[in-house]
Amino acid sequence: MSEQNRDQAIISWGIIGCGNVTENKSGPAFHKAEHSALHAVMRRDAAKAADYAMRHHVPRYYSDAFELINDQAINAVYIATPPKFHEEYAVAALQQGKYVYVEKPVTLNIDSCKRMMAAVKKYDGKLTVAHYRRALPMFLQIKKMIDEKSIGNVKTILLNLFQPDDTSLVANSEVNWRVVPEIAGGGLFFDLAPHQLDMLIYIFGKAIHYSGTSANQSKKYNAEDAVAGIIHFAGDIICNGNWNFSMPDLVKEDSCIIIGETGYLQFSFFGNEIKWVTDQVNEVFNFIHPQHIQQPMIQKTVHYFLGKEDNPCSLEAAFNSLEIMQSFVQMKPMIPKP
Repeated sequence: MSEQNRDQAIISWGIIGCGNVTENKSGPAFHKAEHSALHAVMRRDAAKAADYAMRHHVPRYYSDAFELINDQAINAVYIATPPKFHEEYAVAALQQGKYVYVEKPVTLNIDSCKRMMAAVKKYDGKLTVAHYRRALPMFLQIKKMIDEKSIGNVKTILLNLFQPDDTSLVANSEVNWRVVPEIAGGGLFFDLAPHQLDMLIYIFGKAIHYSGTSANQSKKYNAEDAVAGIIHFAGDIICNGNWNFSMPDLVKEDSCIIIGETGYLQFSFFGNEIKWVTDQVNEVFNFIHPQHIQQPMIQKTVHYFLGKEDNPCSLEAAFNSLEIMQSFVQMKPMIPKP
């Protein structure tokens, strides 16, 4: 595609799964991004799909995902369904020559992810994973400070996410599918940890070793609600992570501390503040996230689809975080010695 054609081209989107997560975080951004337009939406409940289309000024709506994929006016598909359906819809879209933007976690397990990677190669397609923190100014600032050694060489990362089972960090849905492993891949760990692990991988590179364990402490559903793990990054950087989704409100925590030779950075993955402390510095950076938090990532994805820049998050890039999560959840607890 010539430079002139790229400047005139439009990525015409269809959304599969226009639920609550798309109402503000992503959906409107497809209209607002440059060289981008939202042409159609799909939801199994046709009345809800029609309502979404009317409220968001979308020309067409469907109740069947494959009808949307086959719409010739669409050249890109955003898959915002539960992970169970990501592979099927992504492969179908790639077969039709559509570009694909798929929500996280990218799919149920690493075998499924490998099949998706094979499909991208087979159909010479383009697919981006919606790890949108890679494009947010706050996290780009953290990466910049690490790269510039603002706290010296990093030694340790301490990551804690303690939440009640009704945490406000996940979008509301009529059915709590996020705690059904057959649909979500795991429990709330699978829904929230990808944001954290992918960003650490983006900053520090692919994890070279990891091990962990999980438990179902509350027994409220058939999925893990407590996870602990250790990740070893290049440069002998060790990350200790703890996630628990059966905690009382009084111990709620969302904290990441990156400790280096000369100080530390402290922030929340679901917040908007960075604390930078060294012997000479004690400073806090505050950020205002975009109204539609995925818009910067969607813009980068549009540019990638148009050949203007590299893929902001490939399947290969997302694979490592999926490997780590799967290993933590499948690892059985150690049996105590008698």
